[in-house]
Amino acid sequence: MIKRVEDLSVKIFADGADKEGMMEMYSKPFISGFTTNPTLMRKAGLSDYLSFAREIVELIKDKPLSFEVFSDDLREMEIQALKLADLAPNVFVKIPITNTFGESCFDVVKNLSDKGIKINVTAIMTIEQVNHIIPALSGGAGGYISVFAGRIADTGIDPIPMMSEIIGKLYAHNNIELIWASPRELLNIVQAHEIGCDIITVTNDILKKLSLLGKDLSEFSLDTVKMFYNDAKASGFSLD
Repeated sequence: MIKRVEDLSVKIFADGADKEGMMEMYSKPFISGFTTNPTLMRKAGLSDYLSFAREIVELIKDKPLSFEVFSDDLREMEIQALKLADLAPNVFVKIPITNTFGESCFDVVKNLSDKGIKINVTAIMTIEQVNHIIPALSGGAGGYISVFAGRIADTGIDPIPMMSEIIGKLYAHNNIELIWASPRELLNIVQAHEIGCDIITVTNDILKKLSLLGKDLSEFSLDTVKMFYNDAKASGFSLD
């Protein structure tokens, strides 16, 4: 049973685009890197992508940072990727597995990886996609394969067998690491640890639950009873 975050072998990457939240997580020794995406940036109210990225790379220089391209044109993706990679040596460029037309980004990934750009291939949800993209990464600078295990689970499918199979496929590719993306609960961090996944990306709301690791369940039960009691009392509820 995992009782402390220090017992985890999986690397934790903070997932978000809120500067204050990112810096809060940067101060935590258990955070090994950072990822973001256009949706998180929009949620954070950002409008100037490049200014935000430039500010973050000045603040975080010693841990991996993943920034995503946002063009739907494959050639423009490469141009954007080169601009992002040029920001700092610790930048990994996120490239989706396909564009919105379902066209493979294999050539984009391979061209960039062959140029020495570290890539984070994102939005992967099938074994076929993994098999397809590994050759694009393995011969170059390598990087991450980001499988959206949380979204897979949202469809009612257990992602663990798939993630375990992918780990086996990557044994022969030392320059590629597997990311468990889009976790839904703290348990997912423990699951990623147990199957030997390299990295898990975690939002701040889940990261704040890490203090619950190993908590005694009887104590947790009593805490919950006290919460219900105190909230009822504070609300002034009465059945009179």
